[in-house]
Amino acid sequence: MIGNFSRCKNSALRHLIRIPHCAFLLGMSDKTPDIHAAYALESAEDHKRLYAEWAGDYDEGFATFEDYQLHIHTARAFVAAGGQGPVLDVGAGTGLCGAVLAGLGVGPIDATDISPEMLDQAMRKDIYRDAIEADLNEGIPVPRDSYSGIVSSGTFTHGHLGPQALPALLRVARPGAQFALSINAQHYEKRGFAEALHRLSQHRIRNLALPEVRIFGDLASGPNKDDTALIALFERC
Repeated sequence: MIGNFSRCKNSALRHLIRIPHCAFLLGMSDKTPDIHAAYALESAEDHKRLYAEWAGDYDEGFATFEDYQLHIHTARAFVAAGGQGPVLDVGAGTGLCGAVLAGLGVGPIDATDISPEMLDQAMRKDIYRDAIEADLNEGIPVPRDSYSGIVSSGTFTHGHLGPQALPALLRVARPGAQFALSINAQHYEKRGFAEALHRLSQHRIRNLALPEVRIFGDLASGPNKDDTALIALFERC
């Protein structure tokens, strides 16, 4: 069975119908769940299919095996910039970044992700106050000005999600809210993040900084082992 969503307070997850896990086989992706498949995602539906398959094995099969470090860099950058709760963890996945934030004393933390299966894994860590299933391209179903911090690790990389999602994040952030958004360095300019953040810095955000970090640690292997990300640190005006 799909995991128990009763621990999630948000009504966005309560409508989910529990069905046998084998039912997902009918709509399984033809891509093996791994970093290469994730980089090749092009649509919200692609994302849902891949992460439905990957959720149960993500932490050990990917994060640990590939020495994934981006969530650690992002959480630490947020705290070093003065970030505090309540925080929205955007593209929370299985809760890797949220766990680091919680370990650094940040809270309360809410999780949002397009994948209910990933959110199920995240809520099992008992670090989140709430879980919100949402496609960022369609907005986040929470009131305006809800959060003092917005954190995202590994969401703005490849695929369907680009800088067009930034206004949705600004809507739910309070004035002065601290942001820490990791953006794949190869796509920062090519996908329009540089232009979008420059435009926003004219009137909607301030104190933009872009430290560059490695996505994977020294134990990583394969063609993506040296990939880097920029962590966009800024405050909402």
